[in-house]
Amino acid sequence: MDVDVLNESGTDVDVVELTRLSRFVMARLRLHPSTQLCVRLVDEETMASLNSRWMHATGPTDVLAFPMDELEPPRAGQEPEEGCLGDLAVCPQVAQAQADERSQDPVEELRLLTVHGILHLLGYDHGEPEEQNTMFALQARLIAEWQGVRRGQHVDDPPHPLGGGRP
Repeated sequence: MDVDVLNESGTDVDVVELTRLSRFVMARLRLHPSTQLCVRLVDEETMASLNSRWMHATGPTDVLAFPMDELEPPRAGQEPEEGCLGDLAVCPQVAQAQADERSQDPVEELRLLTVHGILHLLGYDHGEPEEQNTMFALQARLIAEWQGVRRGQHVDDPPHPLGGGRP
């Protein structure tokens, strides 16, 4: 997986982890090994400009997805298509504000937004209740699997009941 994470936000962000997370999600969704993705971490001013230009909305938002080749995860028995997944714009400052509102870790919020954006690039949406249920369930599963990998569990292992490493 060819993933570039560019930090243009002026905020200290672990771009190595976001790169690994992006590759992990793309692999779990069985995308072609040569699939390309660019994640741009941008400041609020840049995000507000992108949001205005492309979404005709005012102010900065948390994440914007710009699909390129309209790739989809392959179905069982299908081979993945080669191509460029697209670009994500993520605003760490908005992520920080959202995390503060929810009393959550801002790093977790950035992870969530990255996974959320990748799913949008793959055509997932949350405009309708059924779509939202599907997208958010997949998003939660991918984040839980990533957290398990970070704790040293195998992806197929159930989470340890005490939240530690492998039982």
